[in-house]
Amino acid sequence: MKKTIKRTFRVSKYVIYRETLVDYKEHFWSFLGAFFGIGIIAFIQSHSLAETENIFLIGSFGASSVLIYGAIQSPLAQPRNLIGGHVLSALVGVAVYKIVPDIIWLSAPLAVAFSIVLMQYTKTLHPPGGATALIAVSSTGKIPELGFWYVLSPVLSGCLILLLVALFFNNITPNRSYPAHNRLMKLLRKKHTHIHQLKK
Repeated sequence: MKKTIKRTFRVSKYVIYRETLVDYKEHFWSFLGAFFGIGIIAFIQSHSLAETENIFLIGSFGASSVLIYGAIQSPLAQPRNLIGGHVLSALVGVAVYKIVPDIIWLSAPLAVAFSIVLMQYTKTLHPPGGATALIAVSSTGKIPELGFWYVLSPVLSGCLILLLVALFFNNITPNRSYPAHNRLMKLLRKKHTHIHQLKK
């Protein structure tokens, strides 16, 4: 038990150390990824859609950008989580809105709570998905009119754009790898082996 606690502490310390390192190159690529990912969606919205249909850019994409460009090794930032989390949450949000459309104090918590459980069940947990579900039940104007089309656009189409940009910018240098492919676990095992060898 004592060994397990010590090992967990060492691994946690190593992860925290890695996460708090100031790496200007990493920040630069994170900036570029987020800039182009959100920029492309915003460009499509402002140049290709009529003003009455300007809903291609939704707030939850900003939160996704933090994960898929700034925390690319996080399990919550992987493609399965990005796409699955948003799409499933959008489905839940629209379904809840259709069942209880005019009772926001009930529809909002139901949409978010059900989306969390569904993401957990399908192993697609992606925190911005909760916002995607909430947008479906709390927005006014065009989004409620879309119904289940909301799932395809803006949600799925926007996620695919973010993902394509992430695949490009997160693999542009040898130090970045996306999807993670358990790279973090390999690093932790390597570090643990190194510590174990030093003890011997």
